[in-house]
Amino acid sequence: MPEPLVRFLGVSKSFGRAEVLRRIDLDVPSGKCLGLAGVNGAGKTTLIKCLLDFCELDSGSIEVHGVAHRRPQARARLAFLPERFIAPYFLTGREFIAMMLRLFERRYEEVRVRAMFASLDLDVAALDKPVRAYSKGMTQKLGLAACFLSERDLYVLDEPMSGLDPKARACAKELILKLISEGRTLLFTSHSLPAFHLAFARRHRGSLRRVERPASGNARLYRRASRIARAPRGIVAGARLPEMHRSPCLKIPVPAF
Repeated sequence: MPEPLVRFLGVSKSFGRAEVLRRIDLDVPSGKCLGLAGVNGAGKTTLIKCLLDFCELDSGSIEVHGVAHRRPQARARLAFLPERFIAPYFLTGREFIAMMLRLFERRYEEVRVRAMFASLDLDVAALDKPVRAYSKGMTQKLGLAACFLSERDLYVLDEPMSGLDPKARACAKELILKLISEGRTLLFTSHSLPAFHLAFARRHRGSLRRVERPASGNARLYRRASRIARAPRGIVAGARLPEMHRSPCLKIPVPAF
């Protein structure tokens, strides 16, 4: 079992009287993909915000590469895509990518950027268009491209498939598989789980209760995911991504993400 790249130890967080996270213990293994799934208000984004030091913990600790999460070097090797990603409207796609690569201390290489756009089913002509002319789906693809071009060890993605059509989702999944095969680590949130064959860590009313692996077969996977999704304030953490749908991105249909 790979050593945890990210470790949550007894993490608790409340907002006023609302207890959102209660003593969360969770490891994100290096080189794996882990998904947090649950209904609105389950605490998925709050857990991500705690990891990124966007909000202070009530108790517990978080480590990234063995470094306390509040230290800047803990976040130096990760890239983050927020749930409501909005790029500066006055930049073109190329200008935004170039700016982000400078922040990540990476060189802008036109060939790599065009290849990344193609892998996300984003027309390379969008590089010369102002971001204000982008659709929701195009904007999301731009954010994903900026993240993946950073070549980080850890990608933290909050609802990464938001706004993507089925073809783009299939292409994004193929890209995620490639990143995992290269030893990258992904931590993401999602409202939907049936697209994945993974183990679940179920969270119920503020705390993780158990880990379970869905049986093979889409029908049984959908039924179990549906039962978990209906649990009060439930959040599900997928522990592995051993087998994702591998059909080429041009083949439709692909399971919903």
